[in-house]
Amino acid sequence: MTPILNVVLPVFAIMLAGYLAGRVGLLGPASGEALNRFVYFVAAPALFFISMSRVPVAEAFNGPFLIAYGGGMAATFALGLLVAVFAFPNRPAALALHGLSAVFANTGYLGIPLLALAFGEAGMLPSIISTVLNGAVVMALGIAVVELDLGRGAGPLRALGDAALGVVKSPLVLSATAGLAVSALGLEAPVFLAAFCDLLAAAVGPCALFAIGLFMVGRAPTAGALEIGWIVLLKLAVQPLVTWWLAFELLEMDPVWATSSVILAALPTGALVFVLAQQYDIFVQRSTAAIMASTVLSLLTLSALFLVMGIG
Repeated sequence: MTPILNVVLPVFAIMLAGYLAGRVGLLGPASGEALNRFVYFVAAPALFFISMSRVPVAEAFNGPFLIAYGGGMAATFALGLLVAVFAFPNRPAALALHGLSAVFANTGYLGIPLLALAFGEAGMLPSIISTVLNGAVVMALGIAVVELDLGRGAGPLRALGDAALGVVKSPLVLSATAGLAVSALGLEAPVFLAAFCDLLAAAVGPCALFAIGLFMVGRAPTAGALEIGWIVLLKLAVQPLVTWWLAFELLEMDPVWATSSVILAALPTGALVFVLAQQYDIFVQRSTAAIMASTVLSLLTLSALFLVMGIG
């Protein structure tokens, strides 16, 4: 458990630091939103661009891995959405963020060090591909649903057009697409640009997590406890179980890639869900609480997973 503790605990500690900074008045009430906008418009696009540009297109489309990891996400999202429609009814944008909170894993900040711990250099590529999949595809779909909901009053065609425009204009989608184009063309980012992006990319996790802590000042973390508990159950138990079945029972996969898909599926909710929720001011408290709760509980669930799978 100690290696996992050393990876997960700093994530929670950054959120706690943000909460304490807001609690004692070190930072004003607008600082959390400013940090969030910095992540959404500056740091995260740098991360997505440089990550996509470095992944060879042929290797990025590892079919069995994408089916196992992506299938686990899709099945869990569908189950979460089906239950939420009846048990936690809300507007479509909030339901989409409910689903995202249940499947969007912290692959960048936790996945990379954990897979490096498990498999060394061989574990880097699965974690990078999952991060790209989350940012370029899953996040884009989430933005599309939110934009569709926000534009419902304008008629179906106008709503679809606004949703498509919202996705196309998203800095996360634009940066990921640009990075993919660089990779597909066989180009390499200039050294100064790569260094610039790497410096900004390193700020994504700490700034988003710190902003989560700031947001929680003065808010009850137990509000909507039943819904949050369901989201955490989906994220830490259902998604990895579905992914395990796909990777080990249904598909023929390389053992490292199969195990990596399960570990990545078992990670807690990623901070970018909060970034998106705050950007649209929808489902912010629930997504924040889900991130915090799943991060703390993942100390136990990830330790158990590593033990069961004989890793370490």
